[in-house]
Amino acid sequence: MKNTPFTKYHIAAGAKMAEFAGYNMPIEFTGINAEHATVRNGVGVFDVSHMGEIWVKGPKALPFLQHITTNNVAALYDGKVQYSTLPNGKGGIVDDILVYRINEETYLLVVNAANIEKDWKHICQEGQAFGLTPGKELYNASDEIAQLAIQGPMAMKLVQKLCPAPVEELEYYTFVKTEVAGIKDAILSATGYTGAGGCEIYVANEDADKLWEAMWKAGEEFGLQNIGLGARDTLRLEMGFCLYGNDIDDTTSPIEAGLGWVTKMIDGKDFIDRPYMEKQKAEGVERKLVAFEMVERGIPRHGYKLTDTEGQEIGTVTSGTMSPTLKIGIGMGYVKSNYAKPDTEIAVIIRDKPVRAKVVKAPFIKK
Repeated sequence: MKNTPFTKYHIAAGAKMAEFAGYNMPIEFTGINAEHATVRNGVGVFDVSHMGEIWVKGPKALPFLQHITTNNVAALYDGKVQYSTLPNGKGGIVDDILVYRINEETYLLVVNAANIEKDWKHICQEGQAFGLTPGKELYNASDEIAQLAIQGPMAMKLVQKLCPAPVEELEYYTFVKTEVAGIKDAILSATGYTGAGGCEIYVANEDADKLWEAMWKAGEEFGLQNIGLGARDTLRLEMGFCLYGNDIDDTTSPIEAGLGWVTKMIDGKDFIDRPYMEKQKAEGVERKLVAFEMVERGIPRHGYKLTDTEGQEIGTVTSGTMSPTLKIGIGMGYVKSNYAKPDTEIAVIIRDKPVRAKVVKAPFIKK
């Protein structure tokens, strides 16, 4: 089991630790609900150093990325980030990723921790046809980079104290290479997985301690708190964000998952599985990923069955929790397409009993 550069601090803070994607990660510190509220109302810090980082460089970088991702990489400009998926050639998703454009021949892919090796193998295999060499134009830097996500409405005020350049108004889904806590050429980006605002900071492992100490010093006046992966999951679910391995995987297409908005059928973009996805867009799909709220008291969980009001099985819960903000059960799941319309009544089978719910439009938390 791997440690991140910050693991020692989590243990010292009394975190409940557990294995996640091969890493020893903090699940919670003071409790999921309290940590969740801290991020919604103040500022919290997540250690996300387990995430993967893969560089794609050279004159073939853009055409290669246009081939392996569903979104239009040509629409990026220097300092812009894009959410995308990697289709697997079988109608499913290898991973959902972020694409950072450093310049026209340099891109950084940020991938899910559990998929680093799978993604790297896929990227190297597909890169052969473009003459891209692992260790040269393709480089897996996942073990060399530390990453913190500072999230919440007070996050950017805190981070501004660490940066000589103005960063407080950093636009959503953009990034800058800048000095942070005296560390040159850190990457500061505003993507977020909580819907509460904030940023991510990428530094080399050897600079991790310096960043950690400066962040806590700057965070004192804002009541900065440690946040674990438990609250990260409840926060992302309130926003209706997909979690790979739950809501999307190698068997789900981006169209089924409601990710048609990152699946661009533009001229000249011959991406993997394009004909299959064009057919799905044109003809429709048999199942769709929906968000739902419990009408009756109950907490939906991953794997629970979904039925119609007559008790006929129509799908499965992929993610579910008791919303710390709304104080009701919320979830996501795949249902037969004719049940996907908002306000459709459905039921979740909890302890062998149907509990009433209704389909809603994500996010659950309206800003």
